[in-house]
Amino acid sequence: TGFDSDNSSGDFSEANHKVPEMLDLDPHQSNRTGKHNGETEIQENGIKRHRTSLPAPMFSRSDFSVWSILKKCIGLELSKITMPIVFNEPLSFLQRITEYMEHIYLINKACSHADPLERMQAVAAFAVSAVASQWERTGKPFNPLLGETYELTREDLGFRFISEQVSHHPPISAFYSEGLNKDFVFHGSIYPKLKFWGKSIEAEPRGTITLELLKHNEAYTWTNPTCCVHNVIIGKLWLEQYGMVEIVNHSTGDKCVLNFKPCGLFGKELHRVEGYIQDKHKKKLCVIYGKWTECLWCTDPTTYETYKKSEKRGSEQKKKSNEEDIKSENDEADEMPEVQDTVQFIPGSKLLWRINCRPPNSSQMYNFTSFAVSLNELEAGMEAILAPTDCRLRPDIRNMENGNMDVASKEKERLEEKQRAARKERAKDEVEWHTRWFHQGTNPYTGTPDWLYSGGYFDRDFSDCPDIY
Repeated sequence: TGFDSDNSSGDFSEANHKVPEMLDLDPHQSNRTGKHNGETEIQENGIKRHRTSLPAPMFSRSDFSVWSILKKCIGLELSKITMPIVFNEPLSFLQRITEYMEHIYLINKACSHADPLERMQAVAAFAVSAVASQWERTGKPFNPLLGETYELTREDLGFRFISEQVSHHPPISAFYSEGLNKDFVFHGSIYPKLKFWGKSIEAEPRGTITLELLKHNEAYTWTNPTCCVHNVIIGKLWLEQYGMVEIVNHSTGDKCVLNFKPCGLFGKELHRVEGYIQDKHKKKLCVIYGKWTECLWCTDPTTYETYKKSEKRGSEQKKKSNEEDIKSENDEADEMPEVQDTVQFIPGSKLLWRINCRPPNSSQMYNFTSFAVSLNELEAGMEAILAPTDCRLRPDIRNMENGNMDVASKEKERLEEKQRAARKERAKDEVEWHTRWFHQGTNPYTGTPDWLYSGGYFDRDFSDCPDIY
């Protein structure tokens, strides 16, 4: 998420690079609503029908090698490397953050529960679902320009959302969302710390995420797991999430500890999530298990331990045989393990969350979910009320979405040059950059530095917004 920069490294010129041919898209799938130019259908119940397809299919990346770019930049800071636009997806990172809200029904479920344990279970499922949209999404979002914003109001889902790029070096994105029924507030800031390990790129998402359930006077905080993209040198790109995620209920003292397990040598743990919820006395209340790409279940600790012991006794020989088969098939190219099994259901478990089905033509739309497909939609009349800094108005993203890759690449270079020139002008005049909708402060629950919403965005006074496009 930090590749693009106004400090380009190396002599690569993406505008002069030949763009590969577009993939064929089934004409019957290309536009089910028939609305791509700002016209939004209205369903019989009065709710707006959002688009179900992008205006143009994605371009093939088979003619390009990430390594051809990265090998010139070994030892450099990854946030200062400019990647060719063909590796992007037509969304800004601010829009990517908004995908946290795809499974907002889990927040609504948490608000409705009277039992604090059930609330924590729903919040834990929401935290896992927030990274589920990244499954098979190997295209990188556009790095936001300083001062860039994105808003989303979904009356059908009951929330509104605003985000702003508050810092360029380091790249920091701040966001704030609230329920239209005033039942929750969801906010935080994301600072992706990138590391290049040769065959893989690791993104550590620093920054605190906070969810407040206003009816219950509760606040939960956590940090997302680490994301790693494999095979940047050779082979098929694939990603995994790993690391410990600790969700704390600051009102009750309850805590949920989730272990996003790394793939491992034989791929046995690929995509697996396992953890538990404990009370303030560190007593385990339930066990959570599943896959962040599929579903999440919970059961009581006794049932879980009994099942695991029984499974271990009955499958030792089978496990040994399977590992030998997988080991013989793996090669040195760091290919994604072909693990066919799904989550092993433990009798008596309760389903907390299941991933949404993607559109049938998702593979030709950057593997977007139905929610992601709608994020850059520019509806009729919307341009007149949006902030001039909104992602939907970015010409490079808009042109890429429409399949105009050469124009998108040139626009991207123009915007980066404009950002460089503006920064130099501020330095010359000794003028500091001031954020518009967020300010630096302290998270009231963790006591750590955070970016807090200043308010006022939805009053729609955009008279002092910067000209960044």
